[in-house]
Amino acid sequence: MSGQIQVQTTDGSFACHVARPATPGPHPVVVIIQEIFGVNEGIRSIAAGYAERGYIAVCPDLFWRTEPNVFLSEAVEGDWEKAFALYNAYDRDKGVQDIALVIQQARTLQDANGKVGVTGYCLGGLMTYLAAARLDADAFAAYYGGGTDAFLGEAANIRAPLLYHLAEADEFIGPDAQANIRAAFAGKDNIELFSYPGCNHAFARPGGNHYDDAAAQLANSRTEAFFARTLR
Repeated sequence: MSGQIQVQTTDGSFACHVARPATPGPHPVVVIIQEIFGVNEGIRSIAAGYAERGYIAVCPDLFWRTEPNVFLSEAVEGDWEKAFALYNAYDRDKGVQDIALVIQQARTLQDANGKVGVTGYCLGGLMTYLAAARLDADAFAAYYGGGTDAFLGEAANIRAPLLYHLAEADEFIGPDAQANIRAAFAGKDNIELFSYPGCNHAFARPGGNHYDDAAAQLANSRTEAFFARTLR
């Protein structure tokens, strides 16, 4: 069962796609942060999977200030260029503020149990990391957050559990950046980092060019166990 909610900010409102379990609540909520392609079919399929496993899945529209309701695909000519233009125009600080409002509203959704996890992919992985450093959700699971290494000074602020997935052959997060991320997370009992040899960026994108089934299933099983431990 899917629908939408609206989240009000001081400068407008934006939509979130919501997928709900078929069974009665209360359920934990997982906020799923999009890639640069918007709340598209891949993100909605991830949300549907969470709903099947007994979570209320909420997918906010990150790009609403520039262009609401973006629905892009890496397989469509011209969509990469549009996606990167939206990515370059995106205000990450305002984005974190938007996610804070989503978390706040998610705690009070009908049939919610009050606990909220955040997960995200690519740009959404970075936003998940920034949310972990700045916000108060109960758990965070980030997939290959491009640009994370530019914000590692905030790692000391992370108090909630954080699970972080890295693709070892990531073309957008090079070896030096990965080494810096590992060093920043080292010794922090609340942060788990896993890396996936031979995998490219977006190895967990359903139907994507770099999708790696074995690695995606392993990463997703770790995330599922992580959220079951922290949100239920």
